Parts: sequence; C-alpha cells; structure tokens
Amino acid sequence: MSSLPHAAPPGLAPAIAEARRYSRYLARMLDSQPWLASALAGSIERPLSDADMQAFIAAREALSGSADAALRPALRQLRTWVLCHLIVRDLALGAPLGEVTETMTLLAELSVRHAHDVLRAALVERYGQPLSPTGWEQELIVIGMGKLGGRELNVSSDIDLIFVYPEDGDTGGKKVISNFEFFERLGKQLIQALAEVTEHGQVFRVDMRLRPNGDSGPLVCSFDMLENYFVTQGREWERYAWIKARVMLGERWTELENIARPFVFRKYLDFGAINAMRDLHAQIRREVARRDRANNVKLGPGGIREIEFIAQVFQLIRGGRDGALQVRPTLKVLAQLAERGILSGAAVKELSAAYDFLRRLEHRLQYLDDAQTHDLPANPADQGLIAQAMGFDAPAALFAALDAHRAVVSRHFDTVFGDPSEVDHSLDTTWANAKDVDSVVPVLGELGYRHPARAAERLASIHASPRYRQMPNNIKSRFDALIPRVIEAAATTPDADDTLARCLDLMEAIGGRGAYLALLQQYPQALRRVADLMSASRWGAQFLTRHPILLDEMLDARNLDTTPDWKAFRASLGAELEALEPDMERQMDVMREQHHAQVFRLLTQDLAGLLTVEKLADHLSELADIMLDLTLPLCWRRIKIRHREDPKFAVISYGKLGGKELGYASDLDIVFLFDDDAPEAAEVYTRLAQRTNTWLSSQTAAGQLFDTDLRLRPNGESGLIVTSLEAFRKYQLESAWVWEHQALTRARCSAGDRALGEAFERIRCEVLRLPRELERLRAEVLAMRRKMRDAHASKSAELFDLKHDSGGLIDVEFLIQFLVLGHSHDHIALTGNLGNIALLRIAGELGLIPAELAAACADSYRELRRLQHRQRLNDRPSRVDPAEVDAARRPVQALWQRVFDE
Repeated sequence: MSSLPHAAPPGLAPAIAEARRYSRYLARMLDSQPWLASALAGSIERPLSDADMQAFIAAREALSGSADAALRPALRQLRTWVLCHLIVRDLALGAPLGEVTETMTLLAELSVRHAHDVLRAALVERYGQPLSPTGWEQELIVIGMGKLGGRELNVSSDIDLIFVYPEDGDTGGKKVISNFEFFERLGKQLIQALAEVTEHGQVFRVDMRLRPNGDSGPLVCSFDMLENYFVTQGREWERYAWIKARVMLGERWTELENIARPFVFRKYLDFGAINAMRDLHAQIRREVARRDRANNVKLGPGGIREIEFIAQVFQLIRGGRDGALQVRPTLKVLAQLAERGILSGAAVKELSAAYDFLRRLEHRLQYLDDAQTHDLPANPADQGLIAQAMGFDAPAALFAALDAHRAVVSRHFDTVFGDPSEVDHSLDTTWANAKDVDSVVPVLGELGYRHPARAAERLASIHASPRYRQMPNNIKSRFDALIPRVIEAAATTPDADDTLARCLDLMEAIGGRGAYLALLQQYPQALRRVADLMSASRWGAQFLTRHPILLDEMLDARNLDTTPDWKAFRASLGAELEALEPDMERQMDVMREQHHAQVFRLLTQDLAGLLTVEKLADHLSELADIMLDLTLPLCWRRIKIRHREDPKFAVISYGKLGGKELGYASDLDIVFLFDDDAPEAAEVYTRLAQRTNTWLSSQTAAGQLFDTDLRLRPNGESGLIVTSLEAFRKYQLESAWVWEHQALTRARCSAGDRALGEAFERIRCEVLRLPRELERLRAEVLAMRRKMRDAHASKSAELFDLKHDSGGLIDVEFLIQFLVLGHSHDHIALTGNLGNIALLRIAGELGLIPAELAAACADSYRELRRLQHRQRLNDRPSRVDPAEVDAARRPVQALWQRVFDE
C-alpha cells in the first residue's frame, strides 16, 4: 500500500490513514489523483456545502476556459473529492449518517443543475427557447425519486429521475423543433453527462424506469400526459414510489405537486394500501430468494427496505388527511408516526436505530470499492475490514448485532403487514354455508345467541343479497374473512343479538369500501372495540355506521386517556382550513370529519365511564363553539361585497348550547346579531347569516355538522334571519313574551365579534333585571308550563317522561327561570349564565328557596340528566319506570309546590 501523500497536514494525516485502511477506493484515488490529498486536507474538518461544490466547479471551469469543455471532467472530479471527503469523515471522524446522505444529495442536486444549465444553453442557442402556444417560456422539470427525493442518497447510489415539462409547443429559434423534442434531447444529454464513464470515472448512474410506462415510455412527458397517466394507468407501487418525488429543477413545481398529490395521497383513509404493499414486498422477497441474496442489507429480511415500507405504508394510508405525513425522509416519517401514536415510541426508537445501523453498514460495504452493493462480502478478509469499520473486533460480533437489528425490523414489519385473515377461522364454514339456515342456527346457539334463528336469517339474507354477490373478488375475500370474526366478537358482548345486528348493519354499510374492510381485517383489536361500542350504545352504533371514517379512531387506545385540548384543536383545525383555502367543499368536509372524530372520542370516553354528564356537555358545547367560530370567517370571505375586513356579527346560542348542556345529537338554537351602521349592513349580514346556517346544516359527503333552529329570533319564523343589536334590545324590552325572557336566561354569545358579544350580554342582564310583579310572572310561567305539559302529555301512564312529566327536567328549568326573572332585579348574581345547578345553589344561598331543598333539587337534576343521557345513548325514548326516578322526583315536586303553590 502506498504511503500517505505528504500534502496532508500532520493533524489530519492519521484520519486519512485510518479511513484508507477500510477503503481501497480511497487508496486508489489518493495514489492516482495528485490534487486530491490537498483538497481533502482543506475540507475534512467540516461538512461540505453547496457553495463549496460550486466553488470547485468554478475553479475547474476557470482552468478550462469553457463551461462546456469542463462539464464532464469537473463533475467527475467533484464526485471523487466529495466521496473521498465523506469516507474520511465517516470512517475516521465520526460524521453522522445525516451528514453523509445530505452531502451526497447536495452533490446530486448540483450535478444535475449544473449539467442542465450548461446543456440547455447550447440547445437554446441552436433551437431557441421552448415556448407554450401563448408564448410562455417552458422549462424541464427534473424530479428526484427514491433516496434522492428523500435526501437520503447513499454513497454509491444511482439516481432515479423523471423528466417533465409543463406544456407542449415549439421552440422560438430559426430551427424550430417541438418542446417534446427539445426536452427529450436535453434529457438524453443530461443522462449522458452524468452517467457516461470517462477516464475520470462517472458522476452517477441514472435510472429512468420510474417514469410513466417505464422503459417503454417516452423519456419526457408533459403535465397533461402525466396527469392522464396517473388517472388511467397509475399503479399502487407507483404511488409508493411517488411518495418521495421531489422537484430538483423547475419553478412550476407547485403545479406538478398538485397533479401528483391526489394520485399518491387519497382523501380518505386508505388501508387497502397495506395489501398492495404486502404484495409488492412479497415480490421483492421472491426475487431475493431467487438470487440467493439473504445477506442483502437493503432487500433481505429485516433490511432497509422493510423499514421504508413500514414508514411509507402509513403515509399512503393517512397522508391524504394528515399533511404532516407527506414528508419524505424515512426517519422523519417514523418520528411523525410516534408523535401520532400510530407506532409506539419504543417501536420507532428500535426502527430508527436499526435504520441508522443498516445505512452505515451499507455505506461501509460501498466504501470498499465504490461499488453499488448491499451484500455482505463472502471474503473473510473483507468481512474483517467491514466489521472493524463498524467498530467491532471481529465479523462474528458484527453479524450478531446485524441479526439482532434485522430481527427487530422483521418483528415490527410482521406486526404491520402480517395478514390475520391467512389464519383459518372456526366459523369460516358457517359463513360459507350461511344460506343453509338450519345448519347455522345450532352454531349460533352454542355461541350464546338468544335468538339464533333470527341471526341466522340475517346472515343468510346478506349472503344471498345482490350487493354481496356483485362484490369484486378482492373486496369479497376481505368481507368473507371478516364476517366469521364479527360473529365471534359479537357473541362475547352482553347483548350478543343486538350487537351482531348492529355490526352487520356496519358491515353492509362498508361492504363496498375496501379500505374500511382492510382496516378491520388488518387490526383485530379495532374489530374488538367496534363490537364493544356496538354493544354499549345503539346511538354510537348508528353514528359509526353513518360515519365509518371514524373506524380509524378504534386503532388508538390513547383516545381513552387523552383530555381534549380544545385550544390546540382549534389552532390545528384553523390552520388546516386556511391551507385548504379556497376549496370550500373540502373545508366543509374537513370540519365535519374533525367534529365527528372529536364527538366519537368523547363517546368512547363516555362509554368507558370516564366522563360525567356535565363534563361531557361542557366538552360538546365547547366543540360546537369552536365550529361556529371557525365557520364565520370562512363564510365572510365568500360574501362578494364586503364593506369591512371583519364582520360586526355574532352568533347567540340559546337552549342546550346556551346553557352548555349540549348532548350528542342536540340541535343548535341560535340567533344572529349585527352591530353596524353601514347602509348595506342589513343586506350583507343577511347573506352572511344565510351562508353560515347553510355551512352548518348542509349535508355533504362527510355528513352534517349540526341541525340548526333559528326560531328563537325576534318574531320567530316571521322575523328577519339577522337582527341589529339595537332592534334586538328594543324587541326584548318592548315586545318579547315572557317565555322569550325565560329563554334568555340560557343565552350567550358563542362566536363572532367579541365587543358585540359583550354588548349582547349587557342587554341580556338588562332584560333579566327588569322589575316584575311576582304574582303576574308566576301566573304566566305556570300557564306556559301547562301548555307545554298538555302538548307533551305522556303516552304511557306506566312510564315516566324524564323531560316533560311532573318532577322532570322541564320543571327544574322553569323553576330556575322563574327565580331568575323574578329576583334578578334585587340579586344580580342570578343573571350569570352559570348553569342550572349553580343557579339553584345561588338561589338557596340568597334565601329565595331553602338551601337544603335547592341542593336536593340539584342532585335530582343531575340524576334526571344522567338517565336521559343513558336513554339517548341507546336511542330510546326518554321514558323510564317511575320507580327508578321516584326519589329524584320528590325534591323537584317539593320545590315546585313551595315556589308555585301548585
């Protein structure tokens, strides 16, 4: 071995000598390139930058006197310097993996950019600029794929490229050719400039097989051709490849991303990607086995590719709904998956450590001879060199560490990609023979179903239905794998018959949607949670069946433990809605999807017994406020004629939302107010109110946000949809009925202009504090209560109506409203919108009612709401056995007797 060149400074000589031991390529280059030692001496103390590489090229061009003449030798000498620089820094100076891959990526970017610029200039001089039909200059857009796209390029990698140009047309020179011909020639010259082997070596091998139609497709394609290809021919494995696509050259990259993004990232949760990538991995495994390359650290079992697949399958599944997952580097994707709880922190830590180990090992294999290899050497001497370069004393220690990492990767890969349906289920035959009801009934009976004949008939009906028979084979196979597991899961719940019926409703609803079937097929724990939900709540079952996108929520057990952070949720959703501007349809869908997801998370916590009725109502009310507050600016932007930047407009909530007692399916009782003296204000705010109401109540593909009720506005249904603050005050003081003042006790500003909301609150307090003659008020409140009681007379004397019957919820509310209206003039504390329980306590403390009776009545109110909530969870009428509420009714009736003497 030649001695170390004398040009290396003494302090760096040991580092270069150390690296030289493990790289024959470095030794050859030092011995054959006299300039290299001094170049390394000036660089290896720090990472190389793009500016360093540009300066190197500029110096070579200055010596040559011509950019064109210097192009090939300069780029090849640049690569020699950069690679040898990395070998020394990696092997002797401890450079991290990220520095190595980033430096190689910078080299590829500069090489492509510089070659393109030099070659394009020569073509433009000959043919003129390529132009669109309207005269706009066209450009070649170079897309880096694979590890180049992810900024993860290895040290002896080829580069995967795709060439695209925006529009067809012709060049504007004396010798006219089409844009296609121009860019095809430029592309061919660019590939040759990088890949041709000269006396100085080669810069990068260039692989163009990822372009549309691969080797059989044209070298370059227009935006229109690319978009048409994605729509008509794009395959699943190409979606995987395009995750890492990154524009390296070209200013019109945003247009290109808008074409590629819908192809790669679906708007829905695409769990079908698991099966597609499982199949792709199986093909790779077969190829590895055929070539006997089990020791390939990239493609072999537990190798680099399996880590990439784990990261990228979740990008395909969720990236369309979670933009943060559209990042390209593998380690960054893994970190995002841990942050979202999709993979555990421990799993990501293990996978990240394995990735770092395998990539560093890959580089050491390539440092030996600058060969694009991923195979462990068979030569014992080379094995020893690689082991020492990795910090191990002997090959055996290296192989042990390698095996441990690969075992970890394989375990995690199998967890993600294992196919549970490959295991036969004991009920497969039962489902296959579902048409033979007589054979199915005893099986279901043994499982514990109380009405096995009814369940068997339902299964037979599904099996014989046209919808099932017409399912595509790939979807039918998933459906067939799931039904036996559904039958088994439902049988273990408290009311197996009802649970199975609800589960089958869901299965029929998602039967044509392979992504949801794939989710339940891939994650048995999700199916288990679905069965538990279906058993616990009929309302929850119907909600999930209407919005099956929520099945994804079943995967994350953390939803049970996480207290909603509404401030963070509002900020996150607001940012997402801003990013979607001006796509109104998508904004409306996202709001619905996010609202449904939050409601569903609260439902799971509720069913687990983690929320009181009051806490649940607080959460649901705050969620509704957020949705209202986010809706207003989105709607305001769409008012074509706006006379001010921010609207002087507010949404006033009444009833359940006003009192922060919102339930899962409660309507929103709302009123729209404005306070604006502009001549056009009434017309503009009428449009805003109409648009806001439509935004909230419209059915879209994602469902509905809320049912809204606007009848509490001044003059009810005959009144204007939006009211000025002044007109509202005048109406409340001069024209409103007593029942409208009663409603005002539970009103507040939920969204909109803060100053307007404060002004409304002042008016509310003013109205509530009006002096009232108690006997007259008592008579009017009683008359309204009798009217309501008559309208909602119990249909069954055997059952108690929790809301309307004597001693029920309405009685409590009327008692409090009477106390507020009758005594706020003397006791301002009663005007606070604090909730019925707090107002009862205040009335007791003020001596308006006995404090002990107030406390007992508050407990009754809690119990009645709890029972009402229980009934609604199972979609039952709010009527119960009178004996169940006898104790709760008594304090209410006692207080009613004391206050109203009735």
